[in-house]
Amino acid sequence: MPFSRILGQDEAIRTLVRALESGRVHHAYRFEGPDGVGKEMAAFALAQALVCTGGDKLGCGRCDACHRAVTLGAERPEVPKHPDVILVEKGLYPPATLDKKTEEVQGISVEQVRRIVLPHAAYPPHEGRARLFIIRRAEEITASAANALLKTLEEPRQGTHFVLITSRPDRMLDTIRSRTLKIRFGPLSDAVLHKILEAKGMPAGQQELAIELAAGSAAAALDLADAERTAARDEFVTSMLSAVAAPDLGPAVVLAEALDTKNKDRLRDDLRALGAALARSSRVHAARDPRAAVIDARRYEFVLRTISYLERNASPNLSIIQLVSELRDAMP
Repeated sequence: MPFSRILGQDEAIRTLVRALESGRVHHAYRFEGPDGVGKEMAAFALAQALVCTGGDKLGCGRCDACHRAVTLGAERPEVPKHPDVILVEKGLYPPATLDKKTEEVQGISVEQVRRIVLPHAAYPPHEGRARLFIIRRAEEITASAANALLKTLEEPRQGTHFVLITSRPDRMLDTIRSRTLKIRFGPLSDAVLHKILEAKGMPAGQQELAIELAAGSAAAALDLADAERTAARDEFVTSMLSAVAAPDLGPAVVLAEALDTKNKDRLRDDLRALGAALARSSRVHAARDPRAAVIDARRYEFVLRTISYLERNASPNLSIIQLVSELRDAMP
């Protein structure tokens, strides 16, 4: 059964299973929660259940329809091979498909809604009893796209369903959020992450740090365990600590100028690694050197604050220089 593969989200899965077994699947769900905790897996499991031809209300996972619902094409756009499972995402479709000359960069555009969603939603499903639109990163729906989508989202034809996936529901337009039924996906427990990492063959020695930094996300834990990323992350932590110990802010400026400012997700991961190193240092110092433990704890708070600034689109370069300055000045 496809839903059985989704770990650590019992309440969310129970809600979907009850809806499927009762025949009362809502026309528009909002799957919200951190990245990498099973939201998209649940959306595709729901898709299998809705298009399954194997006679299982929850999706047999074996029939041709179930297989095509979760099999993506090899060429752009990489979308499901089943015509009644439709993906929507910023930049997923090439400009020519949307009758545009340039890529989508600002968000999910009105052209994508008009070219991909509305024509399909206007007609019955191609093959089965239902059709499902899966909208990735739904917080990126632009205002014009939302206006074009609202009527269909609120009153779709029989058999048409939507799942909007988001890790930032606070950034979604109120008009979209109010027309969808929330299903919450929480961070995964350490035990679940251990199980996932073991299944992926990760050595036990690498699991603890990956789980500590992953904040409950399986995708983040797997990425953090990558050998190349681990080396780069360790180098960042060492460089930051060296900059803190330097006699002036020169090394901090050099470090900031070398940042890949387009990859804020990676910088956030690196800063979480720095925070974890400071937290471990504080615990080690707690018994032997309380003053050093307090300094590390204050530094940890500065790192968390910098991460929050980055999430509000602060300048990565200036944030790193400011953080090094704060870490240097930290006092009990």
